[in-house]
Amino acid sequence: MTFNISKISIPSHPGIYLMKDGKSEIIYIGKAKNLKNRVKSYFLKNQNYKTQKLVEKIQDIEFVLTDNESEAYLLESNMIKRYRPIYNIELKDQQRYTYLRVTDEKYPRLLVARRIRTGEFLGKGKVYGPFTSGSSKLLTIGTLRKAFKIRICKTLPKKVCLEYHLGNCEGPCELKSAQKAYPQHIAELESILKGKKKMQDFAKKLQDEMKEASESLDFERAKEIRDTLQRLGSLQTKQKMEYVENAPNEDYFGIKIEEQTALVMTLRQTHGIIRDRDRFSFDLVGDNTFSNFLYHYYTTNQIPKFIVVSDMPENKKFLEFVLSKNAGFDVKIIHPKSGKRKEMINLIMKNIDLIQTQGAEPGITELQEWLNLPEIPKILECFDVSNHGAQYAVGSMSRFVDGRPDKSGYRKFKIKTVSGRDDYSMIAEIVKRRYYRLSEENLQMPNLVLIDGGKGQLKAAQRSLQSVRAKIPCASLAKKNEEVFVPKRKEPIIIPRNSSALKILQHARDEAHRFGLAYNRTLRKLSN
Repeated sequence: MTFNISKISIPSHPGIYLMKDGKSEIIYIGKAKNLKNRVKSYFLKNQNYKTQKLVEKIQDIEFVLTDNESEAYLLESNMIKRYRPIYNIELKDQQRYTYLRVTDEKYPRLLVARRIRTGEFLGKGKVYGPFTSGSSKLLTIGTLRKAFKIRICKTLPKKVCLEYHLGNCEGPCELKSAQKAYPQHIAELESILKGKKKMQDFAKKLQDEMKEASESLDFERAKEIRDTLQRLGSLQTKQKMEYVENAPNEDYFGIKIEEQTALVMTLRQTHGIIRDRDRFSFDLVGDNTFSNFLYHYYTTNQIPKFIVVSDMPENKKFLEFVLSKNAGFDVKIIHPKSGKRKEMINLIMKNIDLIQTQGAEPGITELQEWLNLPEIPKILECFDVSNHGAQYAVGSMSRFVDGRPDKSGYRKFKIKTVSGRDDYSMIAEIVKRRYYRLSEENLQMPNLVLIDGGKGQLKAAQRSLQSVRAKIPCASLAKKNEEVFVPKRKEPIIIPRNSSALKILQHARDEAHRFGLAYNRTLRKLSN
């Protein structure tokens, strides 16, 4: 039943809205300059199919007001990272970025903030970030601790330790003077992490204090400040290199929309040389627009001075304003009509067209990147086993071509060599039989073998592939948390729930399960 929008009072202010399903789980977060106008627009009849499906699941809407649209952008981005709603844009490399945490202890410490699979942060305290993997703020966390005299001991000792004698900590565990000064050290550290105070400004303040201490003959204090300035010196140099010398000159974005899904390709150019490229896809649901994509992209990527696009995003001026504010310099979004920039955009669009003409939909190109496969998995075969007593144990295989079911390629197997409930051995048997036959008959091998299960099932399938000398990439999908396991990697790969790549894996797994279950039922009916 569609949610009755007339039952709730919607404010006409800037802010964000959190749409919830029947289980009170947040399924979509959006922002608006006028919440009332934006939220009511969802319930008009001219929405696209995917937005209609979102609206059908809404059972409640919560609002958070902000002072202006800029704050709404920031709050929306932070809330999406926290709750990871299934209908929002979530960039696949979000987990590569690091956050720092200032603990809520009496004398706080500075730590790297750890996150669980749902995106929530472990531990109490204030979290700052994200910082890129190459960020000087991450690489010099030790320098930050020393510069601001932040303690590193897990449990506060009764007496000062070696860090005090090395000059890295003032000893709040024992000395009252350090206890009084510690809150100021934390406040100055947080001002740097928030970006409210530039490192150069902080260094200038310390230089003034050092001069005053020297003039008042407080040479011990002057020496402490000098040591701090020396520690900050390397940090300032690294920041300058990272954010000025090595900052990307220009980023290029090409976007193509087909069937309510957007495919985006990026190229990053530094000093005239293409340094990096990436691909993304997202559903056109609610506020999932090109403009929104760009904003989220630059919450975890360095912002260049020039952003060159194939299509001008909506709210261009406001987006430039927000990005300029975050970057600390003027950012321009350019839609070129001619010249070298236009040639680069044409190159990106040619690459997007090439992907599509090869039959590689965004989901399987994304899957290639998530699993680090040598080629696009145009052909995927997924295996499952179905048990209903030893005599009704069967295996099944679904086959997907270009991300879609190829039902003529589905296969079913009666388990022949395994007795009892041994899923590992059953998986090993059916995988071996399948690829021994393909090898003997010189038939086309798939680009990816998917197993329904966890690490044990994956290892069993690997052994069978090796026994028939079939060099095919293999992965398993564990149903409980939808974790993807691959060989030679201890930790599972967590693909976002709303990702097209995960949806293909889930569809293939569900089809193999359905096909095997139907075969199992048929055998039981025939025996009765």
